[in-house]
Amino acid sequence: MPFGAEARRGGATRFRLWAPARSSVEIELDAPGARPRRLAMSAIAGGWHELEAPDASAGTRYRFLLGDGMAVPDPASRRNPQDVHGPSEVVDPLAYEWRDAAWRGRPWEEAVIYELHVGAFTREGTFAAARARLPELAELGVTAVELMPVADFPGGRNWGYDGVLPFAPDASYGPPEELKALVDEAHRLGLMVLLDAVYNHFGPEGNYLHAYCPQFFNPRRHTPWGAAINFDGAGSRTVREFFVHNALYWVEEYRMDGLRLDAVHAIRDASDPHIVCEIAEALREGPGRERHVHLVIENDRNEARYLGRCATAQWNDDVHHALHVLATGERDGYYADYAEAPLDRLGRALAEGFAFQGEPSAYRGGRPRGEPSGHLPPQAFVSFLQTHDQVGNRAAGERIDALADEKPVRAALACVLLSPQVPMLFMGEEYAASSPFQFFCDFAPELAAAVAQGRREEFARFSAFGSAPARIPDPGDPETFARSKLDWSEREAPRHRERLALVKELLAVRRAQLVPRLAGTRGAGYAIENGMLRVEWRLGDGTGWRLLANFSREEKSPPALPGESVFSLGAPFASGSVQVSLERARA
Repeated sequence: MPFGAEARRGGATRFRLWAPARSSVEIELDAPGARPRRLAMSAIAGGWHELEAPDASAGTRYRFLLGDGMAVPDPASRRNPQDVHGPSEVVDPLAYEWRDAAWRGRPWEEAVIYELHVGAFTREGTFAAARARLPELAELGVTAVELMPVADFPGGRNWGYDGVLPFAPDASYGPPEELKALVDEAHRLGLMVLLDAVYNHFGPEGNYLHAYCPQFFNPRRHTPWGAAINFDGAGSRTVREFFVHNALYWVEEYRMDGLRLDAVHAIRDASDPHIVCEIAEALREGPGRERHVHLVIENDRNEARYLGRCATAQWNDDVHHALHVLATGERDGYYADYAEAPLDRLGRALAEGFAFQGEPSAYRGGRPRGEPSGHLPPQAFVSFLQTHDQVGNRAAGERIDALADEKPVRAALACVLLSPQVPMLFMGEEYAASSPFQFFCDFAPELAAAVAQGRREEFARFSAFGSAPARIPDPGDPETFARSKLDWSEREAPRHRERLALVKELLAVRRAQLVPRLAGTRGAGYAIENGMLRVEWRLGDGTGWRLLANFSREEKSPPALPGESVFSLGAPFASGSVQVSLERARA
């Protein structure tokens, strides 16, 4: 890796910093058992500064001195134990002894994803505590754990999307070897591990790049977070390499099974190839030659062009939005686009991927949204009923069980888990967790106050909160974070135990009946029959897979559903019922 600190044999370390705006840079070293010292780095071609220190072994703390009194951490730090403003630490990436030599990953058709936030997944909020819970996820039927971003963020609590040191696991979760141990244990249990990575912006606190390499940003391109990361302007080659190496780092050094790229619609890049495709190619031609490596994207524009060519799959918000409207009746904001014909929107999203494939969106002022997606296999889409976004970006962070009756929620879960699309659960969803997932952060006081005020203004237009802004949780209050932690003891209460049993049954049906037939699935259709949704897929072995769901509040007359029944939820054709049948291919 051309960036950062590279530990070498004999206790030496080579340090490199890209600082084209600085003619000279020093490094401050604080090695274990030695006095701190300052050394001048050599300026070399391309704006790089380099030094090899013969006695700076693993554990050495270091930071770069810019000559005007500013001391900054390494932007490619592998560990920053004193948070984002403190010194970085040399890490030997080969020190951890892996036990997963036989692991080759899993085909994407087998994926059942479980999204979790390390800090809120357990009371302890650490990699080690999360690792201890993995056997329960494997027993449930989960096959992939997706970690919300762990890159170093300011303070002791954050969703992770305010990271500023993309190579350093946040110290509040534990040292790097504990994250590696989590991945190691997951592989022992047959679980893939995906990591959420943020390549569209840096967080607002602790980002020092402007001070020594302003070329990292393109002021002519803007994002909701300010000047865009420079993927296509002058000096962009080094910036692109930084993120390509970051993707390779997580997949090679931590043996992740893939990445989920956050909000690629907010990446400003007119290059060919686009940075997403360049990352995909690097993963495919690198670690992907020896094992299964997957790249999942979030793209609010529903641009199908990345799927198949670059990304393995995309989060399918359309399925979520339609199901949410059917279950809750909410029509605010982007839900307005799904309110008029939610069953039709859901049917198209399940059968063809996107509900919007170029049609105008009222929420977006009549502008068209999406691209044709019916030619793609269903596994190119990740469907869900809840995510960190859809729960946490509500004013109070309520989960869907606090907003809707039980019957439509159960029906929605069955549609997600028994669709040929790749299903995803949000942590706690498997047992209908009552804890909210609220927006939390731990910024410096002035920024924290601005974030809290912005949150109140954001939700002031909603009738439920406009007259009582004090009801909106303060993101900087430690209690907001504490409320968002899962209560695992709830799993023993009757209602929660019943939901857990249902999810386990649905995943068992999926594993036994659907997954073995998924590879090669092409072609699907849907219809609305007597107020019920019917979706049909032709699976890879020629088998017909049919799903019938009643989201109305009344019993319907039974339509024909050929084939043998593989799952039934509720009395046939009653409100909240779901029926799934399988029609085997003729010999």
